[in-house]
Amino acid sequence: MQNLFREVLAAGWLAASVAILPSLTLAEMPITYKDENRALFHVSVPDFWTVRAGGERAVTAPGSNEARLINRVIGLTPVSEDGIWMGFISPHGVSTYEQSLEYLRGVGPFLVKDAEVQERKQISVGGLPAARLTGSGSRDGKSVSFTAVVVDLPRDRVAISVVVMEAGVNPDLVSDVNAVFASFRAVR
Repeated sequence: MQNLFREVLAAGWLAASVAILPSLTLAEMPITYKDENRALFHVSVPDFWTVRAGGERAVTAPGSNEARLINRVIGLTPVSEDGIWMGFISPHGVSTYEQSLEYLRGVGPFLVKDAEVQERKQISVGGLPAARLTGSGSRDGKSVSFTAVVVDLPRDRVAISVVVMEAGVNPDLVSDVNAVFASFRAVR
């Protein structure tokens, strides 16, 4: 009887662990970017990353007296390591690639100093037309590379994402960033 009890318990534990495993391997946190109660896009954030959201605010670039209104920013960072940051924004009044570049020129000094664009490429993100800029610069006195992605959203909006990472960042974190981009879906 005791052996039968152990076998039933072991079989039950195995079934329970197998049922749990798929949810653990597919775990992620869905995030929806909203503006004025309108959902614009969704992304999924990998486990062991933190998400911070900031609302609208006015910021002034270093060496300037001109304040600039910044919409809600969703920022993502890994829990275990420093040296990489990913952000998403959908600025008001920005609906084209050219306007997005102008917007990035305005907020760029807050993210990367002495930025030099090295590549521009047309891509697709979440089945939508997008453009990617990559380059290098510095942040907090350290050399960094950056990637800025502009996604053409429905209804005259864009989503802008910027990734800033220090040299030598863990390759697994780069895979996480790629997974976030792969999860990107516009709300139609």
